[in-house]
Amino acid sequence: MSAKVLTKAAAKEAKLDIIEGGRGTQAVQDVIVAMRAARRSGSANTKTKAEVDLSGAKPWRQKGTGRARAGYKSSPIWRGGGVVFGPKPRDYSKKVAKSVRRLAFRKALSERINAGDVLTIDNFVVPKLKTKAFLDLLGKQTDAEKVLIISDSFDEKTYKSARNVKPVKLATASDVNTEQLLGFHKILITQKALEKLAERTRPPSAKATAQE
Repeated sequence: MSAKVLTKAAAKEAKLDIIEGGRGTQAVQDVIVAMRAARRSGSANTKTKAEVDLSGAKPWRQKGTGRARAGYKSSPIWRGGGVVFGPKPRDYSKKVAKSVRRLAFRKALSERINAGDVLTIDNFVVPKLKTKAFLDLLGKQTDAEKVLIISDSFDEKTYKSARNVKPVKLATASDVNTEQLLGFHKILITQKALEKLAERTRPPSAKATAQE
């Protein structure tokens, strides 16, 4: 069965909490910046004059040589000396409130749905463990080059068949994040994954009411 475009009306019918208007744009910005900052290793390191492995002896006497005064060879003004205000190992990660992350996820998904970039399908299962079988199945659903496929889970054949297809990514509905929702030309979602995404986009108050 071929995939269908998830319209705004169909999304609301599936109980997805769609954001309309400009609300949530800043949340998306904050979350994306935080996610990318967290991936930075922060391992850049330079040595100060105290850490450079050079002699601490005075290069020449203070007076009488005609040269400028020099106290040590590790001085930052000398070649091979220490570095002034150079980078040191640090943590670039940023804290983002859970409510902001939830809002950013809803906003990103809403924008992709409004743009007509989200497709739905009953399920996505490759019949045999072959990259060609995966590409054939994907080609029947969309002709986009970069595709994000979201399901509640993937079997071993589907997962392994997709490993060598770099422009395509498989993600579960419980793990997909805001950056992934914005990084692909098309998003293919199975029906079971749609139910899980509806739970993730639902406000906490609505979740508590549903459980009661």
